Amino acid sequence: MFDLITIHQLIDSVISILDARDPYTYEHSERVAYFSERIAIKMNLDSRSIALIHFAAHLHDIGKVGVPDYVLNKQGKLTNEEYNLMKSHPRIGYNIVKNIEVIKEISPLILYHHERWDGNGYPEGLKGNDIPLGARIIALVDSFDAMTSTRTYKNKMTVDEAFDELQRVSGTQLSPEVVDCFFSMRDEVENMLSDVNKKMNHYVFNDTEKARFNRSQILPVV
Repeated sequence: MFDLITIHQLIDSVISILDARDPYTYEHSERVAYFSERIAIKMNLDSRSIALIHFAAHLHDIGKVGVPDYVLNKQGKLTNEEYNLMKSHPRIGYNIVKNIEVIKEISPLILYHHERWDGNGYPEGLKGNDIPLGARIIALVDSFDAMTSTRTYKNKMTVDEAFDELQRVSGTQLSPEVVDCFFSMRDEVENMLSDVNKKMNHYVFNDTEKARFNRSQILPVV
């Protein structure tokens, strides 16, 4: 009923709301979608699963529309109260997406992308393989991109430093299976990072909207 282009147009409409408040999160989500898709391919998942993971990765942070600006844009460490507000975003995102018929199937991946392998994550404290594989993939890439991105309140890690950290938290924060898969792609990562950033610089303009890159250049490879 809906083709990939139509679904991506819907996703664009949804995340444009978040982009208006926090352009970093928009760009972050593009990179998370790109790398999550490629990990899913490397793990030999079926084409439908790959597409669902790709879509969920685009929208994994959409719940941040419900987080107050003073928390979302704070430069510095969050207080406990602010951190609890930030931790509400997976549940908010889940509640948004579960009510959109064409993409509701990805809502659990959004809900669980901050769960930890050791059960100490949120919002439900799922552990190990009880966490959906797609959510485990997004969790790894979410962490990797956060570590290798520059924000006003932190310097970015090198790719080597980020891989060292991923290795350190494998089996505690992150799924060992997903970490091992990403490590098998290590030699490709710098080129992949350059590729996605170039694609995000391919913009389309009109008279009323801000620049937006041509999403048809970064559809799922399925």
